[in-house]
Amino acid sequence: MRLTACVLALIAMTAAASPKPVDPLDSIAEQYTKLVLAVGQHDELYVDAYYGPPEWKPAGNAPKPPLASLRETAGKLIAAVEQIPAPTEEMARLRREYLRKQLMAVETRIRMLQGERLSFDQESKALYDAVAPTHPASYFDDELTELDRRLPGGGPVSARYEAYRQQFVIPRDKLETVFAAAIEGCRSRTREHVRLPPRERFTIEYVTNKPWSAYNWYQGHATSLIQVNTDLPIFIDRAIDLACHEGYPGHHVYNALLEQHLVRTRGWMEFTVYPLFSPQSLIAEGTANFGIEVAFPGPSRVAFERERLFPLAGLDSSRAEEYYDLFDAFDRLSYAGNEAARQYLNGEIDRKAAVAWLEKYALMSPPRAEQRVRFFDTYRSYVINYNLGKDLVRQYVERNGGTAARPERRWQVFGELLSSPRLPSGLQ
Repeated sequence: MRLTACVLALIAMTAAASPKPVDPLDSIAEQYTKLVLAVGQHDELYVDAYYGPPEWKPAGNAPKPPLASLRETAGKLIAAVEQIPAPTEEMARLRREYLRKQLMAVETRIRMLQGERLSFDQESKALYDAVAPTHPASYFDDELTELDRRLPGGGPVSARYEAYRQQFVIPRDKLETVFAAAIEGCRSRTREHVRLPPRERFTIEYVTNKPWSAYNWYQGHATSLIQVNTDLPIFIDRAIDLACHEGYPGHHVYNALLEQHLVRTRGWMEFTVYPLFSPQSLIAEGTANFGIEVAFPGPSRVAFERERLFPLAGLDSSRAEEYYDLFDAFDRLSYAGNEAARQYLNGEIDRKAAVAWLEKYALMSPPRAEQRVRFFDTYRSYVINYNLGKDLVRQYVERNGGTAARPERRWQVFGELLSSPRLPSGLQ
């Protein structure tokens, strides 16, 4: 018995001293991360977040590696990933495919920086692993006919809709108070269902002169900086939209959970960098938009806004249901922006025509339409990530049992998606 105990102890000590099996993806992950950071030297928008080893990041005065060299590196890394047999364990298999598709997007972005032009759909497929459906003008005309019937007054639908919404603008001096209440509502609902990292937090800044309405800059260590653009009036519905989308359970939670589960727990360093023009963005934007419905399902949103946000904004609470009933009809026009971007970026229409399309079919005011076209100029086919991303995430969650009738299961599937390296093609 004593000999057996000694042998078992020796075996245990030997096993404990044995090195951890080397995962060939770890080396590729490090090279991928450094590659993304190098591409960021050529494209200031490319690296959306980085919180990995400081020594991996190029110094500010470091020379830019030639794009041809970076493209060659991307090709070699793609080939290296493809030579690794697909693992049997699901998360490891998802990781391998994630690295492969992310690297393919890196290679595409480098080609674009070299001057290559792709069509809108070719670009979105290569960068975001998805292609948005095409809708003819007649599709939106049908929705406009319904809005025309329901909006008061006469004249163009877009002008009447804008006039109607102007009654629901959050006064600038009440903006921070309303947003604080919206954030707390989103946070409390998320915390009931998702275990967030300890000491997670974010700060908010109000900025101007941006092509976007709001932005989450993830800082690592479960912290974010959220900026809200105040160039244009902010309507009451945007308080919950932005609080959920940028914060809880949207971008802030998504990035914090990836850091906690994939970087800190598994040591997958590729998740310390976020290349904006990549499949990860469709998952990020899709979960952020669908997360609004997850946090405020059905009539609960209207009830919260009627009781909490409308009074804080000094708006008539009795009109909350009326406003959101009309807003739901407007939401069915969400793909109009995609069509404007597709035609504009494909060279089928010019800037003036793109603005006119957005005014007519997306019901945007002229300043808001101009801002949106600036977004097209800067971010191009990225626009599909918001509406198509939301639809793909919803379909995935519901296909896995997370229907509106099963809210706990919906939160469970949604939380698992936020913590995993799934790709857009993996949601279909």
